[in-house]
Amino acid sequence: MAALQSYFDESHQLVRDSVRRFVEREILPHIDDWEEAEEFPRELYLKAGAAGILGIGYPEQYGGSHEGDVFAKVAASEELMRCGSGGLVAGLGSLDIGLPPVLKWAKPAIRERVVPQVLAGEKIMALAVTEPSGGSDVANLKTRAVREGDHYRINGSKTFITSGVRADYYTVAVRTGGEGFGGVSLLLVEKGTPGFSVGRKLKKMGWWASDTAELFFDDCKVPVDNLIGVENAGFACIMANFQSERLSLAIMANMTAQLALDESMKWARERQAFGKPVGKFQVLKHRLAEMATQLEVSREFTYRQAAQMAAGRSVVKEISMAKNFATDIADRLTYDAVQILGGMGYMRESLVERLYRDNRILSIGGGTREIMNEIIAKQMGL
Repeated sequence: MAALQSYFDESHQLVRDSVRRFVEREILPHIDDWEEAEEFPRELYLKAGAAGILGIGYPEQYGGSHEGDVFAKVAASEELMRCGSGGLVAGLGSLDIGLPPVLKWAKPAIRERVVPQVLAGEKIMALAVTEPSGGSDVANLKTRAVREGDHYRINGSKTFITSGVRADYYTVAVRTGGEGFGGVSLLLVEKGTPGFSVGRKLKKMGWWASDTAELFFDDCKVPVDNLIGVENAGFACIMANFQSERLSLAIMANMTAQLALDESMKWARERQAFGKPVGKFQVLKHRLAEMATQLEVSREFTYRQAAQMAAGRSVVKEISMAKNFATDIADRLTYDAVQILGGMGYMRESLVERLYRDNRILSIGGGTREIMNEIIAKQMGL
Protein backbone atom coordinates (compact mmCIF):
# COMPACT_ATOMS: atom_id res chain seq x y z
CA MET A 1 0.00 0.00 0.00
CA ALA A 2 1.43 3.37 -1.03
CA ALA A 3 2.37 5.79 1.72
CA LEU A 4 -0.08 8.64 2.30
CA GLN A 5 1.16 11.73 0.49
CA SER A 6 0.72 15.04 2.29
CA TYR A 7 -0.37 18.08 0.33
CA PHE A 8 2.24 20.18 2.17
CA ASP A 9 6.02 19.80 2.26
CA GLU A 10 8.78 21.42 4.32
CA SER A 11 8.87 24.56 2.18
CA HIS A 12 5.16 25.05 2.77
CA GLN A 13 5.71 24.71 6.51
CA LEU A 14 8.33 27.46 6.31
CA VAL A 15 5.78 29.66 4.53
CA ARG A 16 3.20 28.84 7.18
CA ASP A 17 5.57 29.65 10.04
CA SER A 18 6.66 32.92 8.45
CA VAL A 19 3.11 34.14 7.81
CA ARG A 20 1.96 33.06 11.26
CA ARG A 21 4.73 35.14 12.88
CA PHE A 22 3.74 38.11 10.71
CA VAL A 23 0.12 37.81 11.79
CA GLU A 24 1.07 37.54 15.47
CA ARG A 25 3.43 40.52 15.25
CA GLU A 26 1.75 42.91 12.83
CA ILE A 27 -1.99 42.14 12.85
CA LEU A 28 -3.36 40.45 15.97
CA PRO A 29 -2.40 43.25 18.41
CA HIS A 30 -4.38 45.76 16.32
CA ILE A 31 -7.14 43.86 14.55
CA ASP A 32 -9.98 44.73 16.94
CA ASP A 33 -9.23 48.45 16.59
CA TRP A 34 -8.94 48.15 12.80
CA GLU A 35 -12.28 46.37 12.64
CA GLU A 36 -13.97 49.15 14.58
CA ALA A 37 -12.24 51.78 12.42
CA GLU A 38 -13.39 49.83 9.32
CA GLU A 39 -9.93 49.99 7.76
CA PHE A 40 -6.34 48.96 8.34
CA PRO A 41 -3.24 51.10 7.71
CA ARG A 42 -1.96 51.24 4.16
CA GLU A 43 1.47 50.62 5.67
CA LEU A 44 0.45 46.99 6.20
CA TYR A 45 0.73 46.40 2.44
CA LEU A 46 4.35 47.56 2.56
CA LYS A 47 5.08 45.34 5.55
CA ALA A 48 3.45 42.33 3.88
CA GLY A 49 5.36 43.08 0.70
CA ALA A 50 8.68 43.35 2.56
CA ALA A 51 7.94 40.06 4.34
CA GLY A 52 7.42 38.39 0.96
CA ILE A 53 3.79 37.52 1.70
CA LEU A 54 2.21 39.41 -1.20
CA GLY A 55 4.62 37.79 -3.64
CA ILE A 56 3.85 34.17 -2.77
CA GLY A 57 2.86 32.33 -5.95
CA TYR A 58 4.27 34.98 -8.30
CA PRO A 59 7.45 34.95 -10.47
CA GLU A 60 10.77 35.81 -8.85
CA GLN A 61 11.61 38.25 -11.66
CA TYR A 62 8.88 40.56 -10.34
CA GLY A 63 9.71 40.10 -6.66
CA GLY A 64 7.66 36.98 -6.01
CA SER A 65 8.44 33.50 -4.71
CA HIS A 66 7.04 29.96 -4.99
CA GLU A 67 5.80 30.69 -8.51
CA GLY A 68 2.83 28.51 -9.37
CA ASP A 69 2.99 26.67 -6.03
CA VAL A 70 -0.68 26.33 -5.16
CA PHE A 71 -0.09 24.90 -1.69
CA ALA A 72 2.35 27.65 -0.71
CA LYS A 73 -0.51 30.04 -1.43
CA VAL A 74 -2.95 27.86 0.49
CA ALA A 75 -0.63 27.76 3.52
CA ALA A 76 -0.20 31.54 3.48
CA SER A 77 -3.94 32.13 3.09
CA GLU A 78 -4.80 29.84 5.98
CA GLU A 79 -2.34 31.57 8.28
CA LEU A 80 -3.55 35.05 7.32
CA MET A 81 -7.09 33.98 8.20
CA ARG A 82 -5.92 33.24 11.74
CA CYS A 83 -6.12 36.99 12.34
CA GLY A 84 -9.89 36.41 12.54
CA SER A 85 -10.78 39.16 10.07
CA GLY A 86 -12.02 38.13 6.64
CA GLY A 87 -12.14 41.78 5.68
CA LEU A 88 -8.47 42.36 6.34
CA VAL A 89 -7.52 39.22 4.41
CA ALA A 90 -9.76 40.23 1.50
CA GLY A 91 -8.34 43.76 1.41
CA LEU A 92 -4.72 42.75 1.74
CA GLY A 93 -5.24 40.00 -0.82
CA SER A 94 -7.17 41.96 -3.46
CA LEU A 95 -4.06 41.75 -5.66
CA ASP A 96 -4.75 38.03 -6.08
CA ILE A 97 -7.88 38.73 -8.13
CA GLY A 98 -6.73 41.94 -9.82
CA LEU A 99 -3.12 41.13 -10.69
CA PRO A 100 -3.17 37.69 -12.40
CA PRO A 101 -4.76 38.99 -15.64
CA VAL A 102 -2.10 41.71 -15.81
CA LEU A 103 0.66 39.18 -15.18
CA LYS A 104 -0.65 36.74 -17.79
CA TRP A 105 -1.99 38.93 -20.57
CA ALA A 106 -0.93 42.60 -20.25
CA LYS A 107 1.72 44.07 -22.54
CA PRO A 108 5.31 43.62 -21.25
CA ALA A 109 5.82 47.31 -20.48
CA ILE A 110 2.65 47.37 -18.34
CA ARG A 111 3.52 44.10 -16.65
CA GLU A 112 7.06 45.13 -15.80
CA ARG A 113 5.90 48.43 -14.30
CA VAL A 114 2.83 47.30 -12.38
CA VAL A 115 3.55 43.82 -11.02
CA PRO A 116 6.71 44.61 -8.97
CA GLN A 117 5.05 47.66 -7.38
CA VAL A 118 2.03 45.63 -6.30
CA LEU A 119 4.03 42.68 -4.96
CA ALA A 120 6.18 45.11 -2.95
CA GLY A 121 3.05 46.64 -1.39
CA GLU A 122 3.86 50.03 -2.89
CA LYS A 123 0.69 50.03 -4.97
CA ILE A 124 -2.72 48.40 -4.36
CA MET A 125 -4.55 46.37 -7.01
CA ALA A 126 -8.28 45.76 -7.40
CA LEU A 127 -10.56 43.87 -9.78
CA ALA A 128 -13.64 45.70 -11.08
CA VAL A 129 -16.27 43.46 -12.65
CA THR A 130 -19.53 43.80 -10.67
CA GLU A 131 -21.96 46.54 -11.74
CA PRO A 132 -25.09 48.06 -10.18
CA SER A 133 -27.19 46.18 -12.75
CA GLY A 134 -25.78 42.82 -11.68
CA GLY A 135 -22.76 40.85 -10.59
CA SER A 136 -23.31 37.24 -11.62
CA ASP A 137 -24.28 37.99 -15.23
CA VAL A 138 -20.76 38.93 -16.32
CA ALA A 139 -21.49 38.27 -20.01
CA ASN A 140 -24.02 41.11 -20.02
CA LEU A 141 -22.06 43.83 -18.24
CA LYS A 142 -22.91 47.39 -19.34
CA THR A 143 -19.76 49.51 -18.85
CA ARG A 144 -18.80 50.53 -22.39
CA ALA A 145 -15.33 51.23 -23.82
CA VAL A 146 -15.19 52.67 -27.34
CA ARG A 147 -11.90 52.78 -29.20
CA GLU A 148 -10.97 56.22 -30.51
CA GLY A 149 -7.56 56.16 -32.15
CA ASP A 150 -4.94 55.22 -29.57
CA HIS A 151 -7.37 55.43 -26.61
CA TYR A 152 -10.51 53.78 -25.27
CA ARG A 153 -13.26 56.04 -23.94
CA ILE A 154 -15.00 54.37 -20.98
CA ASN A 155 -18.46 55.15 -19.64
CA GLY A 156 -20.25 53.26 -16.89
CA SER A 157 -19.91 52.25 -13.26
CA LYS A 158 -18.87 49.42 -10.95
CA THR A 159 -19.88 48.56 -7.40
CA PHE A 160 -18.92 46.33 -4.45
CA ILE A 161 -15.24 46.64 -5.45
CA THR A 162 -12.87 45.32 -2.78
CA SER A 163 -10.00 47.79 -2.15
CA GLY A 164 -11.92 50.14 -4.42
CA VAL A 165 -11.23 53.23 -2.31
CA ARG A 166 -7.48 52.80 -1.88
CA ALA A 167 -6.44 50.93 -5.03
CA ASP A 168 -3.95 52.48 -7.44
CA TYR A 169 -4.58 50.05 -10.29
CA TYR A 170 -7.86 48.50 -11.40
CA THR A 171 -8.39 45.57 -13.76
CA VAL A 172 -11.71 46.65 -15.25
CA ALA A 173 -14.15 44.55 -17.27
CA VAL A 174 -15.70 46.57 -20.09
CA ARG A 175 -17.78 46.04 -23.20
CA THR A 176 -15.80 46.75 -26.37
CA GLY A 177 -17.91 44.70 -28.77
CA GLY A 178 -21.44 43.44 -29.21
CA GLU A 179 -23.77 41.83 -26.72
CA GLY A 180 -22.86 38.74 -24.75
CA PHE A 181 -19.58 37.23 -23.62
CA GLY A 182 -17.92 37.81 -27.01
CA GLY A 183 -17.87 41.59 -26.54
CA VAL A 184 -16.10 41.78 -23.16
CA SER A 185 -12.53 43.05 -22.67
CA LEU A 186 -10.24 43.90 -19.75
CA LEU A 187 -8.52 47.26 -19.36
CA LEU A 188 -6.03 48.51 -16.79
CA VAL A 189 -7.22 51.81 -15.32
CA GLU A 190 -4.99 53.85 -13.03
CA LYS A 191 -6.21 56.09 -10.23
CA GLY A 192 -6.01 59.72 -11.27
CA THR A 193 -7.00 59.05 -14.87
CA PRO A 194 -9.27 61.92 -16.01
CA GLY A 195 -12.91 60.83 -16.07
CA PHE A 196 -12.37 58.11 -13.47
CA SER A 197 -13.63 58.67 -9.94
CA VAL A 198 -14.15 56.65 -6.77
CA GLY A 199 -17.47 56.98 -5.01
CA ARG A 200 -18.35 56.58 -1.37
CA LYS A 201 -16.91 53.89 0.86
CA LEU A 202 -19.71 51.35 1.28
CA LYS A 203 -20.77 50.16 4.73
CA LYS A 204 -21.23 46.41 5.00
CA MET A 205 -22.65 43.70 7.25
CA GLY A 206 -19.22 42.11 7.56
CA TRP A 207 -15.68 42.41 6.24
CA TRP A 208 -15.52 45.74 8.05
CA ALA A 209 -11.75 46.10 7.74
CA SER A 210 -11.84 45.99 3.94
CA ASP A 211 -12.73 49.06 1.94
CA THR A 212 -15.45 48.52 -0.64
CA ALA A 213 -16.38 51.18 -3.16
CA GLU A 214 -18.34 52.32 -6.18
CA LEU A 215 -16.36 53.36 -9.27
CA PHE A 216 -17.47 55.76 -11.98
CA PHE A 217 -16.24 56.23 -15.55
CA ASP A 218 -17.32 59.42 -17.30
CA ASP A 219 -15.61 59.73 -20.70
CA CYS A 220 -12.54 58.17 -19.07
CA LYS A 221 -9.75 57.91 -21.65
CA VAL A 222 -7.37 54.95 -21.29
CA PRO A 223 -4.49 54.18 -23.69
CA VAL A 224 -5.02 51.24 -26.04
CA ASP A 225 -1.79 49.80 -24.62
CA ASN A 226 -3.69 49.25 -21.35
CA LEU A 227 -5.75 46.50 -22.99
CA ILE A 228 -5.22 43.23 -21.09
CA GLY A 229 -5.18 40.34 -23.53
CA VAL A 230 -7.07 40.42 -26.82
CA GLU A 231 -9.96 42.77 -27.47
CA ASN A 232 -13.34 41.06 -27.00
CA ALA A 233 -11.66 38.03 -25.40
CA GLY A 234 -11.84 39.25 -21.80
CA PHE A 235 -14.64 36.93 -20.71
CA ALA A 236 -12.37 33.87 -20.92
CA CYS A 237 -9.74 35.72 -18.86
CA ILE A 238 -12.33 36.56 -16.20
CA MET A 239 -13.57 32.96 -16.06
CA ALA A 240 -10.01 31.61 -15.75
CA ASN A 241 -9.39 34.07 -12.93
CA PHE A 242 -12.54 32.93 -11.15
CA GLN A 243 -11.19 29.42 -10.61
CA SER A 244 -8.36 30.55 -8.33
CA GLU A 245 -10.68 33.05 -6.63
CA ARG A 246 -13.15 30.27 -5.83
CA LEU A 247 -10.37 28.17 -4.36
CA SER A 248 -9.38 31.14 -2.19
CA LEU A 249 -12.96 31.60 -1.00
CA ALA A 250 -13.24 27.91 -0.14
CA ILE A 251 -10.03 28.21 1.88
CA MET A 252 -11.43 31.29 3.64
CA ALA A 253 -14.65 29.43 4.42
CA ASN A 254 -12.81 26.43 5.83
CA MET A 255 -10.62 28.64 7.99
CA THR A 256 -13.64 30.62 9.18
CA ALA A 257 -15.18 27.31 10.19
CA GLN A 258 -11.91 26.22 11.86
CA LEU A 259 -11.74 29.39 13.97
CA ALA A 260 -15.40 28.96 14.93
CA LEU A 261 -14.68 25.38 16.00
CA ASP A 262 -11.58 26.45 17.93
CA GLU A 263 -13.55 29.07 19.85
CA SER A 264 -16.33 26.56 20.53
CA MET A 265 -13.84 24.01 21.87
CA LYS A 266 -12.22 26.61 24.10
CA TRP A 267 -15.62 27.61 25.49
CA ALA A 268 -16.63 23.98 26.00
CA ARG A 269 -13.54 23.37 28.12
CA GLU A 270 -13.69 26.57 30.19
CA ARG A 271 -17.37 27.36 30.65
CA GLN A 272 -18.93 25.79 33.74
CA ALA A 273 -22.59 24.84 34.10
CA PHE A 274 -24.26 22.60 36.68
CA GLY A 275 -20.90 21.98 38.30
CA LYS A 276 -18.87 20.84 35.30
CA PRO A 277 -17.46 22.12 31.95
CA VAL A 278 -20.25 22.38 29.36
CA GLY A 279 -18.14 20.23 27.03
CA LYS A 280 -18.84 17.27 29.29
CA PHE A 281 -22.52 17.29 28.35
CA GLN A 282 -23.30 14.77 25.63
CA VAL A 283 -25.42 17.13 23.56
CA LEU A 284 -22.50 19.55 23.18
CA LYS A 285 -19.88 16.82 22.78
CA HIS A 286 -21.82 15.36 19.86
CA ARG A 287 -22.36 18.73 18.25
CA LEU A 288 -18.63 19.48 18.40
CA ALA A 289 -17.86 16.04 16.95
CA GLU A 290 -20.22 16.72 14.04
CA MET A 291 -18.71 20.16 13.48
CA ALA A 292 -15.20 18.70 13.35
CA THR A 293 -16.31 15.96 10.95
CA GLN A 294 -18.00 18.37 8.55
CA LEU A 295 -14.97 20.65 8.51
CA GLU A 296 -12.54 17.79 7.92
CA VAL A 297 -14.51 16.58 4.90
CA SER A 298 -14.75 20.07 3.46
CA ARG A 299 -11.06 20.81 3.93
CA GLU A 300 -9.96 17.52 2.38
CA PHE A 301 -12.19 18.03 -0.66
CA THR A 302 -10.86 21.57 -1.11
CA TYR A 303 -7.26 20.38 -0.85
CA ARG A 304 -8.01 17.73 -3.46
CA GLN A 305 -9.14 20.38 -5.93
CA ALA A 306 -6.09 22.49 -5.14
CA ALA A 307 -3.93 19.45 -5.97
CA GLN A 308 -5.79 18.98 -9.24
CA MET A 309 -5.23 22.63 -10.12
CA ALA A 310 -1.54 22.31 -9.22
CA ALA A 311 -1.34 19.37 -11.65
CA GLY A 312 -2.77 21.56 -14.41
CA ARG A 313 -6.14 19.81 -14.58
CA SER A 314 -9.45 21.58 -15.17
CA VAL A 315 -11.70 21.51 -12.11
CA VAL A 316 -14.46 23.88 -13.19
CA LYS A 317 -17.16 21.60 -11.76
CA GLU A 318 -15.25 20.44 -8.71
CA ILE A 319 -14.02 23.85 -7.53
CA SER A 320 -17.60 25.11 -7.77
CA MET A 321 -18.65 22.15 -5.62
CA ALA A 322 -15.83 22.85 -3.17
CA LYS A 323 -16.84 26.50 -2.81
CA ASN A 324 -20.49 25.64 -2.21
CA PHE A 325 -19.68 22.84 0.22
CA ALA A 326 -17.14 24.89 2.17
CA THR A 327 -19.44 27.89 2.49
CA ASP A 328 -22.32 25.65 3.58
CA ILE A 329 -20.12 24.13 6.29
CA ALA A 330 -18.94 27.58 7.38
CA ASP A 331 -22.59 28.67 7.58
CA ARG A 332 -23.33 25.78 9.92
CA LEU A 333 -20.24 26.06 12.09
CA THR A 334 -20.43 29.82 12.60
CA TYR A 335 -24.12 29.48 13.46
CA ASP A 336 -23.39 26.65 15.90
CA ALA A 337 -20.49 28.56 17.45
CA VAL A 338 -22.72 31.53 18.26
CA GLN A 339 -25.30 29.14 19.73
CA ILE A 340 -22.70 27.33 21.83
CA LEU A 341 -21.36 30.57 23.29
CA GLY A 342 -24.89 31.81 23.92
CA GLY A 343 -25.10 35.48 24.90
CA MET A 344 -21.34 35.91 24.62
CA GLY A 345 -21.50 34.70 21.03
CA TYR A 346 -23.74 37.67 20.24
CA MET A 347 -21.33 40.22 21.70
CA ARG A 348 -19.05 42.34 19.51
CA GLU A 349 -16.12 41.42 21.76
CA SER A 350 -16.52 37.78 20.74
CA LEU A 351 -14.59 36.47 17.74
CA VAL A 352 -17.45 34.20 16.74
CA GLU A 353 -19.74 37.22 16.34
CA ARG A 354 -17.34 38.60 13.71
CA LEU A 355 -16.90 35.22 12.06
CA TYR A 356 -20.68 34.88 11.78
CA ARG A 357 -20.95 38.25 10.01
CA ASP A 358 -17.89 37.87 7.82
CA ASN A 359 -18.89 34.40 6.71
CA ARG A 360 -22.10 35.54 5.01
CA ILE A 361 -20.35 37.06 1.98
CA LEU A 362 -18.44 33.89 1.10
CA SER A 363 -21.36 32.17 -0.66
CA ILE A 364 -22.01 35.38 -2.64
CA GLY A 365 -18.58 36.65 -3.71
CA GLY A 366 -16.67 35.05 -6.58
CA GLY A 367 -19.90 33.63 -8.00
CA THR A 368 -23.03 33.06 -5.95
CA ARG A 369 -24.11 29.67 -4.68
CA GLU A 370 -26.80 29.63 -7.36
CA ILE A 371 -24.30 30.36 -10.14
CA MET A 372 -22.03 27.60 -8.80
CA ASN A 373 -24.94 25.17 -9.10
CA GLU A 374 -25.58 26.32 -12.67
CA ILE A 375 -21.93 25.65 -13.53
CA ILE A 376 -22.03 22.23 -11.85
CA ALA A 377 -25.22 21.28 -13.67
CA LYS A 378 -23.81 22.42 -17.02
CA GLN A 379 -20.65 20.37 -16.46
CA MET A 380 -22.91 17.39 -15.73
CA GLY A 381 -24.52 17.84 -19.16
CA LEU A 382 -27.80 19.23 -17.87
